[in-house]
Amino acid sequence: MLFLDLDNFKNINDSFGHATGDLLLKNVGELFKNSTREDDTVARLGGDEFIIVIEQPENDEVIKAFTNKLLNKLKSKIEIQNNSIYISTSIGISVYPRDANTVEKLIAYADAAMYKAKRLGKNNFQFYTPDLTEKAFERVVLEGDLRNALTNNELTVYFQPKISLMSGKVVGVEALVRWQHKDLGLLTPGHFLHIAEDSGLIIPLGKFVLEASCQQMKKWRKAGFSINHVAVNVSGRQIDDDRFISSVEQILQKTDCEPEWLELEITESCIMKESEKSIETLKYLKDLGVRFAIDDFGTGYSSLSHLKRLPVDSLKIDRSFINNIQNDKNDLAIVEAIVALADTLQLSVTAEGIENDFHESLLQRLKCDIGQGFYYSKPVPAEDITPFLHALFI
Repeated sequence: MLFLDLDNFKNINDSFGHATGDLLLKNVGELFKNSTREDDTVARLGGDEFIIVIEQPENDEVIKAFTNKLLNKLKSKIEIQNNSIYISTSIGISVYPRDANTVEKLIAYADAAMYKAKRLGKNNFQFYTPDLTEKAFERVVLEGDLRNALTNNELTVYFQPKISLMSGKVVGVEALVRWQHKDLGLLTPGHFLHIAEDSGLIIPLGKFVLEASCQQMKKWRKAGFSINHVAVNVSGRQIDDDRFISSVEQILQKTDCEPEWLELEITESCIMKESEKSIETLKYLKDLGVRFAIDDFGTGYSSLSHLKRLPVDSLKIDRSFINNIQNDKNDLAIVEAIVALADTLQLSVTAEGIENDFHESLLQRLKCDIGQGFYYSKPVPAEDITPFLHALFI
């Protein structure tokens, strides 16, 4: 049993309209049908999800060959109403009777394998393995706990200072959510953000972090600290939400936070997938005064022609390039190129992951604007940031 979910289908609906999306689903369904044998079954489960049942395959190699054939067929563009559309799919596979002997379990297990394919970058297939069931159970439990955490005040926001590499002053902070789980202790975003994304909880979670950050920024400014901005991470799902603009406006008004004190960080891989509608959302907020930064820059597949259309103020060099910059000439070359690109586009540039004085001095020589990392401070509660606001890192 193959469980197929089209990748980024929502972006197609947003960009071309639901009528085009419906026609695309019909085209993809026909493609799946024409790729199977007479004894096989193709069904649309709902939305952009399909199931294909292959009758009595000889072995896993036959299943792999068939699945690769599907993935390759989808690489070609599909012409719909004078629009050239490229689509890919993530596929999860369960096998009867090896994995399960009921339809319900076979679907559930193939679904779990499909989510693994999504997490591994999409446009690939994965077979079900027993550990996925355990992870799926943990996921369900954590999702329920996260829902409760949003109403039980178990979430808090930590802040990490951002240092001017020229003056040594704290010029900003990045907000990073933490979850004080009743059983598991203090959890960092890596433990639960993917659950929030998949479940839709990223919308209320993101709103909580944004409001707490703007509220704290107002307190610091009122106390006389000249922090330029607080950076808050936002996901593509948040930006796609129709209520995102009104939510940001309401929070700014409620907390009396000036728009220019807020910087929204979007990952490079996320921003390259944004639809025209999402880009208009970014431009609207930019006109309002909100700043934008591209996080993890250098790890995605940026189109420079796309980049120049975006209302971006800053690039953040991913920590993976800084970690080994002392020993890897390629990492050094990439960092130099990003700093030069930012300078040409008149953008500021921040280096993440600074952990020692070599990192700092090298980035100062390269004329990188801002540094951030454990060399200065790990993320800490708001009350522990105050000493850093008085300090000079020179």
